[in-house]
Amino acid sequence: MPQFDPSSFASQLFWLAVMFAALYWVVARLAVPRIGEVLEQRARVIQDDLDRAQALKAETDRALAAYDKAMADARAQAYEHMKAMQADMKAIADKRTTEVSNDVAAQIGQAEARINAAKQAALESIKGVAAETARDVVAKLAGLSPDAGAVDNAVAAALKEAR
Repeated sequence: MPQFDPSSFASQLFWLAVMFAALYWVVARLAVPRIGEVLEQRARVIQDDLDRAQALKAETDRALAAYDKAMADARAQAYEHMKAMQADMKAIADKRTTEVSNDVAAQIGQAEARINAAKQAALESIKGVAAETARDVVAKLAGLSPDAGAVDNAVAAALKEAR
């Protein structure tokens, strides 16, 4: 093998140094700057994407805050509306209850008046029936015909005592 021949070591080392220098120069002057440009371009794209993402995140946060505020305002408004509706319904119910209570009280008063009138009519009827019965009893038992005014007065006195 020629590369292991000690007489050609010097030329091999020379060409090794020349090729190494040439490759180093090509890599340093041509490849590294291009790689650096690609890396810088990538870094710029990544930074632009990060900046855009940060801006979108800030915009999303603002939109979310506006949404939360709108929801809170809507809840508060709905709560106030419900309170107003409850107050209105309570006022209507109270008014209706008062009206119904007044109507019932009036009907009770009228019924009591009718009952008292019927009671008075029944008492008057009882007086007449009692007086007539007393006259008939006295006439049949004693064979007398008592005075109608005296019998009526006696029945009225007996009813007063019974009360």
